[in-house]
Formats: sequence, structure tokens, C-alpha cells
Amino acid sequence: MASLTYDLTLAGLSVGSAAALTGIGLIVTYRATGVLNFAHGAIAMVCAYLLRQFTVEWGWPLALGASVTLLLVAPALGMALERFVFRPLSLLGGDPAQTLVASIGVFVLLVGGAALVWGTGARADAPTLVSADPWGQLAVAVALAVGVGAVTRWTRFGTELRAVVDDRSLAVLGGIDADRVAAAGWAFGSFTAGLTGVLLAPYVRLDPYGMPLLVMEVMAVAVAARMRSLPVAVLVALGIGVAQSQLTRLHPSGWAEPLLQAVGANLFVVALLVAALVLPGIGTRDALPRTATARVTTPPGAWAVAVVLFLLPLGFAGSDLHTSVQVPALGVVLLSLVVVTGRGGQISLGQAAYAGLGALFTALLAAGRFPGVPRLPELAALAVAVLLVAPLGVLTGWPAIKRHGLALAVATFAVGVGVSRFVFAQPYAVAGLALDRPAGFDGDRAYYVLELVLLAAALLAAHTLRRGRTGRALAAMRDHEAGASAAGVRVPALKLTAFVAGAALAALGGAMLGMGLRAFDATAYDPVRGLLWFAAVVVLGADSVLGALVAAALLVGLDAGARGGVAAALIGVLAVLVGRFPEGPYEALRAAASRLRLRRGATLTPLGARVRRHLRRADRARPGTLVPRAVTGAKASVDGGRGVPGASGRLLPESPDSPDSRGPGEEAYGPGRPPSSSPPPQGAHPTRESRPAQQSRPARPAPPTPAATAAPPAGAPPAAPAGSPHGPPRAESPGPPVPAAPPSRPGATRPAEDGARRPARTASRPLAARRLHVGYGGFTALDGVSLDIPPGRVTAVVGPNGAGKSTLFHCLAGTLRPSDGQVLLGGRDITRLAAHARTRLGIARTFQELAVFPSLTVAENVRVGAEQGRIADPGAVERALRLLALDGPVRSLPAAGLPTGTLRRVELARALAGSPRVLLLDEPAAGLDTGEVDALARVLRALAADGMALLVVEHDLDLVADLAHTVHVMAAGRIVVSGPADRVLDPRTGG
Repeated sequence: MASLTYDLTLAGLSVGSAAALTGIGLIVTYRATGVLNFAHGAIAMVCAYLLRQFTVEWGWPLALGASVTLLLVAPALGMALERFVFRPLSLLGGDPAQTLVASIGVFVLLVGGAALVWGTGARADAPTLVSADPWGQLAVAVALAVGVGAVTRWTRFGTELRAVVDDRSLAVLGGIDADRVAAAGWAFGSFTAGLTGVLLAPYVRLDPYGMPLLVMEVMAVAVAARMRSLPVAVLVALGIGVAQSQLTRLHPSGWAEPLLQAVGANLFVVALLVAALVLPGIGTRDALPRTATARVTTPPGAWAVAVVLFLLPLGFAGSDLHTSVQVPALGVVLLSLVVVTGRGGQISLGQAAYAGLGALFTALLAAGRFPGVPRLPELAALAVAVLLVAPLGVLTGWPAIKRHGLALAVATFAVGVGVSRFVFAQPYAVAGLALDRPAGFDGDRAYYVLELVLLAAALLAAHTLRRGRTGRALAAMRDHEAGASAAGVRVPALKLTAFVAGAALAALGGAMLGMGLRAFDATAYDPVRGLLWFAAVVVLGADSVLGALVAAALLVGLDAGARGGVAAALIGVLAVLVGRFPEGPYEALRAAASRLRLRRGATLTPLGARVRRHLRRADRARPGTLVPRAVTGAKASVDGGRGVPGASGRLLPESPDSPDSRGPGEEAYGPGRPPSSSPPPQGAHPTRESRPAQQSRPARPAPPTPAATAAPPAGAPPAAPAGSPHGPPRAESPGPPVPAAPPSRPGATRPAEDGARRPARTASRPLAARRLHVGYGGFTALDGVSLDIPPGRVTAVVGPNGAGKSTLFHCLAGTLRPSDGQVLLGGRDITRLAAHARTRLGIARTFQELAVFPSLTVAENVRVGAEQGRIADPGAVERALRLLALDGPVRSLPAAGLPTGTLRRVELARALAGSPRVLLLDEPAAGLDTGEVDALARVLRALAADGMALLVVEHDLDLVADLAHTVHVMAAGRIVVSGPADRVLDPRTGG
């Protein structure tokens, strides 16, 4: 017995050493580059094949082949990936989700390339680099871990590596060559991947699909180490390896025998499930960037062509039609990714598991082998299988509630691998299982007609989930999850809905695929297939149902008409080019076609070019001259983007203050306002400091004497732009003439109009904070903060950076729960309510960094707030659009690319469309010029006069002085001064 225990321990150490190498490589790559390298297993497989090619096929000495493979090819492959795939992505911002798509593309490309070069069959003659004695492999793993730890801790390169990991841009400013550090990290990561592959190859199947998946299963050790600690990764790997070996001694009997045997043989998969679903996630960014999920514009007539192409196989026969029946089925599976990934913006790498479960359940139900259910006809079995699999979408939907980006990718991948290993690969579930076609549809042609009907139903379901209220909510969640929650969208429930619907569609497609093949084939639903399907949908248009159909035809057609691996290689090439063409292949083709057309056009002679430049200068100098769009586009980028997108030309304004200088998207709040700010670059969020110096807000003048002004009657609207809703009006800073108040614009209505449709606000439901405490580690962000936000008043919170203003704001908005204290609304404790629940109670908010939904139009952005807000009011959208001067042509424009001033109004209109009682504004003047700030102040005064409670967190003290009734000054997590604005902000009083 002792000898058996010792032998099993040695075997476990051997397996654990190989797993430790994988963990070391993944951690080093992640720490140096921030990339979770899903291609690690594919690199290991390629290196194992190369060593076999050198030694077995070409007869090289083992030492020479191993040296070339591990010291030359593997590092060179890593450096090539860094230079040509991931460095362009880092220049675009290094979005983790985008790098994830690229790493999956590399995985798919290498797997497809290996299948093309070496075939898909398994090889059993891989050379042995290190003897079966585990001590050699263990020594290699420990030596690498110690060496990496020493280099990281005690060398200059290690210091540079830690600096790049902490803040790459700051490290570059400090003189560190971040590209060199990243290249070294990729080279070492690829070396460890190659070493893992050549060590494992003699003891496992060497094939393009099985070995990469086997290597990726041991990703659990890196995830358990939080992608940081090398000692933890090595210990976890060795511990799991030894435990897995010792479990082989168990020989249970009864119904639990196959399950326990499956667990004992796949303990690394169990660890991956636990690490991915239970331990804290490794990523916090949103799932996918907008460039990866942007909907592709469908060319005219594309659907007609698609219908004709899908009807053509009805004229085929024999093997051609046998291949064609796979296209509609795979199209339905890929439609599930359109719903989850394209519309919902969530990463799902486990859709192959749901497709396989749909086929398996259909086969079991049709055979009468499903527990507790009698034998069903094939078509009824298909319907019941879809209903059974749909709730299982919670397996991936539940982790998605609190996980994003890389953490969600690992969780969904773990679910897919777990289902594959514990269900599809077990004889007790699939032994002797056949899958027939429904009665009356046995022939290929008849079955293809049935598939077209089911595909049409799936298209209708996907269309329903991409349109209307649900579609807008999904798009809002995808574009800006926090903004969607603030608009009232039930984000957790919506994520579950997306994953459940995606699981149902995948199950339907998987069952159709199994019926088409007349058998349940577990390899058709392998997790590697899931990665291939995900990459295909993303690169061909994740939010395009037509793109899903194109991807299905491409994958089936290439695999059937060419050597195996061509489809994977092509999809891999498109995915790795995501850094070169971030808008996708369609946009790249459009851009190339546009450049080609321009080159083919007529060119001017040097004299003609000089004349054109002279005419353009003359046109700019003459007011009222119609100029081409090329000129107005250039000017729009300088003067704030006042031109209307899509216009062919416009009249140049006579002066910046002329009413004609405004485009429909920039009417803002009345004539005479200065030009709005230009749209910020993607990913940038301008601040008030970015205003032009000549438009800086002048110092606040002294308040006028009471004799100079008169307070308006109680309940009356503001009588002048400078008038406060309560008390004497404040003097306005000098500037262009403005209307008295936004509601006085023709066609605009005040929020209080049409009172029959909007309940009157009362003073009985103030928002209040009571003794709020929030701490981060040893730092106290809020220390017993209490304040009231009464209706009909503007309350402001000011203070230096780090004072706790944002933390207080997040506690009130529901995005942060205090460790102690209460948040009360009208006396009701809402401390534990989520942000969307508070929105439905009447608390709306805006964001310091713009929280709009760029894929939706301006009107659709506002409609999301009206549909998800406190009261469903049909007229709320139009009133909000009129109030914020968004009811012109701008209402139909996509929010993407609009100027900052317009987007601020869109965000505020969306908040108001939900009929809130309380409005929380976080830096509302960020990125606005002086005229826009003045107009915003007038709107906020009118809202307060209408009875709304407003809280403003703002750095612009001039705006606070002009607007607020009560000001709270925060410092070190406490409110140190409170009182009227004139007293608190008056330097003569020490405020």
C-alpha cells in the first residue's frame, strides 16, 4: 500500500509539474502585458508538433530539435504575437475584452493551421524530452518559478516589469520601454507554453484539438493564484496533480461510480469551475468593446440575396444537400451568440455546451431514456429539450451578474469545459445513443425545409430581442452597464434573460445539427468549437443576424469543401487583425473601397490645386457662402462640431453668436449661445479644465441689493434667467443674450405642465443620508456623513479631491453600499436597494464621465429612461426632448460622435424622462463651455422651482454659487461646513 501511495504521488507530481509550467507562463504573460493568453495551449501544441517534425520526420538529434523549438521558435512566436497582434491593441487602449478576442483568434488560427499542416489524427510517437521520472519535471518547474521570482524582485528588468504592470502609460513617461518589457513577457510565456507541450506530448494524445484544450484546463492554477502569485500557482498545481492521482485508488459502486470516476479523472476541470465561479474574478472591465459588438449596416438587397442562397440547396441532391442541412442548424446556434454577445455585450465561450445539451436531451427524450419522461416523438422531443436547456443558461448567466471581461470569459469557458468532460465524454450519458429525424422529414430535402422554418422562427425571436423595449434595454446594458442601471434597467435580470434566451437558441440549433447528422457526436460540441463560433460571430458582426448566417455558411462550406482546418485558420486570421481593423472586416473593406474610388477619380494639376486652396480661403472669408462638406467637416472639428452629420453643406455663420451658426444638434437652449465643445476622442472624458481660455467663466460678481430685484410670487416660474426659484435672483455673468428660461422656448414645455399626467411632487419625500461610513482597507472614505436633500432646493457638495464626494454620491445613487449608516427616501430605508431599484423609486442620476448609449439614437436614449423609470408616461420623451432642445433633427442621430454638450443634454433628458423626484448630478458641467453651463444652470433652476430635489457634486464654485441654495463642504470624509451658498463660498467669511 505504501508503495502504491508513493507511485501515485510521483505520478501526480509529474502531472502537477506540467500544470505548474502552464500557470507560470500564463501569469508572467498576464503580469507583463495584461493579456489572458487563451492561445497558451495552442502554442504548446504547435511546439510539440514542431519537435516531433524535427526529430521523427526529419531525423534531427533530440537536443538540436529541442533547442531550436524551445530557445528559438517558441520565443520568436511570442515576440511576433506581441509585435503584430497585441501591440496595436495596446496603442488602441489595451481593452482586455479586445485582447481576449485577439488571443482567441490566435488560438483558432494555430489550431486550424496545425490541422492543415499535420492533419486531425492523433499522434502517439512524440519524442520524450525528460524521462518519466517526475523529479526532473518538478525540478524544471521549481527552477523556473524561482528564476522568475528572482528576476522580478532583484533586477532592473523586474522593476521595470512591475512599473509597466502598475501603470503602463506612466512607466513610458518615466523612460521605460514598455514594448520591450511586453515582448520579453510574451517570449517567456511562449517558451513555457512550448516546454509544457513537449513535456506532455509523450503521455497524452498529440492532436490539434485535444491537446490545446487539455493545457487550457489547467488554467485553474493561474486563476486560483489570482494571476499574480507564482508560489501559489506551483503549490496549487502540485496539490491538484497529487490529489487527482490518489483519487484513482477509489473504486465506488452504485449510481455514484461513474460520477466519482469522472471527477477523479478531471480534477483540474473541477478546480477550474471553482476558481472561475467561486473565487473573485480577475477582470473588472465591461465584457466587449463597442467596436467588437457594433452592428454592421446591412447592404441594400443583402437579405434578398441571403434568401435566394438559402433556397438554392433545395435543388441539390446527395452529399451536397447532406452538407447543406448543417448550415441552418449552425446558423441558429450562432444566433444565440448574437443575442448574448452582440446585443447583450456579454462574453459567452460556452455556447457549444448548450448546443450539445440540446442534441443530447433530444436524443434521450426520443429514445425514452430521459428520467421520468416517456418516449416522445422527435419533434416533441426537440421542443421539450429546448425548454429543459433554457433554464440551464443560468449556469453562465448567474456569474455574469457580478463578473465582467476576463472573469466572465473564464467562467463561461469553465462551464463549457465542465459540461464537455462530465456529460459528453461519459459513457453513462451518451453510450448507444442515436438521433433520428422527425416523422415525415426523414429525407434531406424535407428536413432542410423544416430547418428553414425553424431558422425563420429563430430569426424572429432574435429580432424580437433586438427591437422594442427589451432591445433598447439590452443595447443600453451593452453600451454602458452603469448608465443602464441608472436609467432603471434591471441589469441582473436582463443578463439572465439574455443567457437563458441564448441557451434556448443554442439548444435548438444543436438539436437540429444532431438530427441533420443522424447521430449525437460529442466532438461536434467540443469547447474548442465554442471558441471558434465565438470568434466567427465577433469578427463577422456580433450584432448582425445576417453576419451569423454568413458565418455559418462559411464554417460549414469551408470545412466541407476544403481540407479540415481552413475555416478555423480564416476566422483566426480575421480575429488577430482586430487591432489593425478595430471596426471589423466590413468597415475595413468599405474603407479600402473608398480609397480605391478616390484614387481612380480625377486629379488636379499643381495649378488647379493652388486655385482650389485660394477659392477655399476666399469662401471662408465671405460669410453666407455655401461650402462643400469637406470644408465644413474640417471646420466642425475645430469649432465644436456644429455641423449636422450627413449634411452636404451649410452656410458659414456671420459670427459665433449668430443663430445661423447652430446646427440642429446644437440649438441647446436658445439663440446666442457660444459654440459647443467638440466631441471628445473615443475613451476620453473632457473636464471643465478643457474649456478654451477665452471662454473661462468670469469671477462671480457681488450679489445685487434687494432693492434692485424682487422675489417672484410663491409657486411662480422664474421670471428672468438670473432669477433663483426661491429668493432674490442672482446676477448673471456677462455673456450673450439668452432667453428667460428653457420652458419659454416655442414648443417647449416645463416639466410641471400637463399635471394631470404627472403626479405633483410634494415635500414629504426628501432624500437623506444618516451617519454613512465607508472604508477601503485602512482608509476611511466617509466618516459619519449626514445630510438632507429637500425638494424644491438645489443642494451642492464641494471639496478637494479625495474628500469623499464621489463615495457619498455613489452611496446615494446605489452603486456603493456603506458599511454603516442609512440612506432614506421619504423615511424609507433604501440602503440595500440597487441602483435600478432606486431609479424606479424616483432617484435619477447623471455621470461625471458621459453615460450615454452610442448605438442608440438620441430619442432612443431618452426613451430608455422613460420606459424604465418611475412612471410610464407616453409624453415624457417628447417633453424631455423639447426641454433640452433635442427635438429637432438631432433626435434621429446616433449618440456616437455627437459633441460633448449635446451628449450632456441627452444624459440629462434621459434622467428626466423617468419622472424622478430626486436628481443627482455628478460634475454636470464637465466638458461644457460657458454658454452651455449657463443654459444648464437655467434648466436646473427651473427643475428645482418645479419641486424636484437636486444634489450637485461640482468643482466649479462659480456654478455652485450661482445655483445652489445649500452647500456642504467635505474634507477627509466628513462634512466640515454647511450653510447657504453666499455664506459658505464667500471668501470674506472664511468659507
